[in-house]
Amino acid sequence: MSPRLSAAFALLPDYLAWHVLLSASALVLGLAISLPLAVAAARSVRLRWPVLALASLIQTIPSLALLALFYPLLLALSSLSAMVFGHGFSALGFLPSLLALTLYSVLPILRNGVAGITGVDPAIAEAADGVGMTPAQKLWQVELPLAAPVIMAGVRTAAVWTIGAATLSTPVGQTSLGNYIFAGLQTENWVSVLFGCAVSAALAMAVDQLLGLVETGLRLRRRGLAIAGLAGLVLGAALALLPLASLGKPASYVVGAKNFSEQYILAELMADRLERAGASVTRKEDLGSAVAYRALAAGEIDVYVDYSGTLWTNVLKRPDNPGRAAVLAGLTAELKRRDGVLVLGSLGFENAYAFAMRPDRAQALGVASLSDLAREAPKLTLGSDLEFLSRPEWRAVDGAYHLDFKAKRSFQPTFMYRALAGGEADVISAFSSDGRIAADRLVVLSDPKGAIPPYDAVILVSPRRAQDRRLLEALRPLVGSISVEAMRAANLTVDRDTDKATPAQAAAMLQRRPPAP
Repeated sequence: MSPRLSAAFALLPDYLAWHVLLSASALVLGLAISLPLAVAAARSVRLRWPVLALASLIQTIPSLALLALFYPLLLALSSLSAMVFGHGFSALGFLPSLLALTLYSVLPILRNGVAGITGVDPAIAEAADGVGMTPAQKLWQVELPLAAPVIMAGVRTAAVWTIGAATLSTPVGQTSLGNYIFAGLQTENWVSVLFGCAVSAALAMAVDQLLGLVETGLRLRRRGLAIAGLAGLVLGAALALLPLASLGKPASYVVGAKNFSEQYILAELMADRLERAGASVTRKEDLGSAVAYRALAAGEIDVYVDYSGTLWTNVLKRPDNPGRAAVLAGLTAELKRRDGVLVLGSLGFENAYAFAMRPDRAQALGVASLSDLAREAPKLTLGSDLEFLSRPEWRAVDGAYHLDFKAKRSFQPTFMYRALAGGEADVISAFSSDGRIAADRLVVLSDPKGAIPPYDAVILVSPRRAQDRRLLEALRPLVGSISVEAMRAANLTVDRDTDKATPAQAAAMLQRRPPAP
């Protein structure tokens, strides 16, 4: 068995357990909401249309967007609860994922429930009325038993949708089979991507077949089949959830990471130092930029690495650029004052946005700076990462240079570099510490107007851990210890096409290098 496949299997029990718990909880909650609504909608024509229309409307919202929208809402409610009752609740991970997936499961169950109940033969309904059944007796003894196979068909659809959509819960901090997919896409570990997809598909198919057994048993009035299907579901869920039996262990440190290779490496670097200090560590990876900082400030994660320019423009909403030292000093003071967040210090390197081109293309067009790029932009296509075009940094650069590109396309970072190599993009918003810049001999365009702020990589510590001696002593030696050359080399070992290292191996390589000068 290959090392990558072995690594994927090693993570499977934890990822699968959380995926099953999340999917099952959402489906059960969806059933609890949908079935009463289906009964009410079947009874009332006036209620039927708005209920089905609302459920359909929710289904049109992209699942990833729905997951992301719940996080800031729950975070606000948690803050309100803390102010009013003295206790908040976790707004990261399981809860926003559960609520979003529950809403996604409602439509097929609701629609099939209404169709099943209203589709009962009118003669049978009249017979039930004729023998003097109450509405409740008629519902439980006649309508629901007859509608059960149709309802189960909706449950099967909801189950498959929910299990598939649960892979998208990773960016809001929920462990799932999506961890394989998101991390694998970023690091081009196709074994991880395929493994995550295969396990998710196998889980959905197994659940669908067991629910199909229940549906067949209900349709044919064969109780044994229905019981066998339910028993299989319960037994399978119980076995999958066994790894979560250790949830009662003492709380561990939670190390966060955004969704690109450098972040995975630095998260592993910090986690390793904490584990060497005797602490247990949980990793929350693939977080969006806004989610990561909010989670830290709220105490949902304990530590992660961010970049001074990102914090300056996105968190503090500062449009100016007073220089590298002033930005770092201002951040340290303001984040502590405003949110209680501790800036432990810079790791010693900068990972700035940097516009890059293939050397042959840059030479042919005579482009060496962003000022030159502005002249040629109407003929060119910009490739960016998924966030850049909505960030203040892009607005600042565009405002300074008026970059009127022929087209702008957003890519997941790995595919952004491939788009540049393949000619689908003429220039990209690269990252200055990315090893692929040197490996691909890309030309980095200068910024004569200083529109792009500095991006020192800094360790951020949550307010609740700001005085934690073990955490601070374990991580403080990392401050100033990593040069940009070392970070580029580590990133390249994870991002290169062949002989890839894992983020943990790249982190170990960083620790063996001499400190940054």
